[in-house]
Amino acid sequence: MTEIDVLVPSRDRPAELATTLAGLAAQEGPDFSVTISDQSDGEPSYACPAASSMVRVLRYKGKPVSLLRNLPRRGLAQQRAFLLSRASAPYVLFLDDDVWLEPGTLAKLHEAITTLGCGFVGNAVQGLSYLDDVRPHELAPYEEWRTPPIPESVEPGSTEWSRWTLHNAANPTHLAERLRLRPGDWRAYKIAWVGGCVLFDRAKLEAVGGFDFWTDLPEEHSGEDVLAQHRVMAKAGGAGILPSGAVHLEAPTTVPNREVDAARVVQPSANATNRS
Repeated sequence: MTEIDVLVPSRDRPAELATTLAGLAAQEGPDFSVTISDQSDGEPSYACPAASSMVRVLRYKGKPVSLLRNLPRRGLAQQRAFLLSRASAPYVLFLDDDVWLEPGTLAKLHEAITTLGCGFVGNAVQGLSYLDDVRPHELAPYEEWRTPPIPESVEPGSTEWSRWTLHNAANPTHLAERLRLRPGDWRAYKIAWVGGCVLFDRAKLEAVGGFDFWTDLPEEHSGEDVLAQHRVMAKAGGAGILPSGAVHLEAPTTVPNREVDAARVVQPSANATNRS
C-alpha cells in the first residue's frame, strides 16, 4: 500500500519540474506515488524531455506517476484542492515544482510525522545563494518542541507569527549548522508556517476542510498553504524539521500578483470547528 502521495502543482517550469522529479527519484524509504497537476500556458511542464525522462525513472523504480491537467486555472487553492482530491494515502506531501529534495528527505519527514503524531511536518526550503548571508536576528525565534507538537493559534502580530523569519534565505541551513546534528538525527521546532515542502496527515488536513476554501477566493491569490496549515495547527499541531533537505531552485515566481492573501481574507477557523 502506498504510504505517501506526493502532490506537485506545476505551471510553466519544465526545467525546475525535471529537477524536482530527479530529487524524488532518489528517495528511498516509504512507498510513494507522484501526482503532477499542470496548469501551464502552453504544453505541460512534464512534457519536456528532461521531465519525461524522470517520470520514466520513477515508474521504472515502481513509483506510480499520474500526469494531469487542471484547466482553466482557478487559483492556487483550487489547484491544491484538486490534487488533494486525487490522494488516497495516509500521508500527502505537497511539494512545489521548484524544490529539489536531497536523498533521505522523504524518509526523515515520514519518521518525524509518525513519531510526533501531529497534523503536519515540513522542511523549509533553503536558498543556497544566501549561504554567506547569516542573519542571527532572524534566527532568534527558534524554539524546539520538547514534547509532541500541541495545537497552536498563529495570528498576525503574535509571538508565534514572528517565527516566519526562521525560513528566510538560507536561515534553515544556518540553523541546522548551529545544531551540529549527527547523521540521521533531526529536531522538531515551532513554526509560523512552512513553504514548499509539507507532509500532512491526510485525514487531519481533510478534517479541517483541506483547501475547499478556494471558492471564497478570487483566481489571483496567495497564502493558501499558510491558511491550510494554520487550520491544521489549531486542531492537531505542526512542526518544522531540521535539518532541511529541501533546496529552493530560486526560479522566478509564477504568482506575481499577491494582493489577496488567503490567510488574511478567509477566516482561519472557518471550517475547523465544524469538521472536527
